[in-house]
Amino acid sequence: MPPKRIPAEVGAAAVAASLAGDVTRETTATAVRYLLQVLAETAEGNSVEVRVPPFGAVQAIEGPRHTRGTPPNVVEMDAATWLALATGSRPWADAITSGAVSASGSRADLTAYLPIAWR
Repeated sequence: MPPKRIPAEVGAAAVAASLAGDVTRETTATAVRYLLQVLAETAEGNSVEVRVPPFGAVQAIEGPRHTRGTPPNVVEMDAATWLALATGSRPWADAITSGAVSASGSRADLTAYLPIAWR
């Protein structure tokens, strides 16, 4: 069963609340999942898995599809980093250089997809 879709008004409210300093687990989870959902919708595909444990993961970006085991292109980070990248308050290059993002594979560069238009 596919994950439950987060309505835009609910997701955008959670992102705005997170940016305003509301760091409850529920708000953070909704904001992270919503921004992952928007990424998957705007960068359709299955060649890169974007993981933000423990809140969610999506497959995005056109390219070769993987079907078993660990995908060849994986991007992983914590929730605070994902929110900063997705909303444009932190550049991708900075997050990679600092080690806040783990990215492996030839397609694991999200520069072209960030920030996300979430409003």
